[in-house]
Amino acid sequence: MVVKVYDIVKINILGRKKATEFLTVKNCLADDRFTGGHETDMLSEKLITYFKSRNWWFDDSTEDYKNALMEIGVDLESDFAQFYLHVEDGPTFLARRREIYQVCWFMINSDYKLNIQSAHEALKLPAEYIPLDSFEGEYGYFYNQKTDEVLRLGLGREWHDFMKGTLKPQWENFNSFLEWFFELVD
Repeated sequence: MVVKVYDIVKINILGRKKATEFLTVKNCLADDRFTGGHETDMLSEKLITYFKSRNWWFDDSTEDYKNALMEIGVDLESDFAQFYLHVEDGPTFLARRREIYQVCWFMINSDYKLNIQSAHEALKLPAEYIPLDSFEGEYGYFYNQKTDEVLRLGLGREWHDFMKGTLKPQWENFNSFLEWFFELVD
């Protein structure tokens, strides 16, 4: 029997706590028999510890949240999905005097897909970029679903440089963006 990582997450044998299940998944991720030799993204321990200390971490995730992410093409095994499926502090997260969306909440309770479409049309962004905020103050953060990078983009010179290909995403992955956003980097 072949067991996929996604299937392991769904298993809840004899009512074990999800935290135990999470550790089981982490152990399985190191084993090629479970991942098929493919690298799987997970949130860093530093982030998980921080979210738990703020009481934002939830071991369970809802089918509604999973469906919301799948509707916009997010890989449920990505660190992006792990964050939005397990971390919540209301509809937004506030840090560095900025707010970023709880994307799942916005997908269910607003017209977030229209926000995505508007950002793509107004800013001429490639389809793989998902807005992480409302672009307030004429700049915002965008997650690249294909590369896992995060881009901070403002109007004016930054936008022109991005269109020319000279402005690259500032964070190489969603984990590093979150660690920066929540001020967990040295």
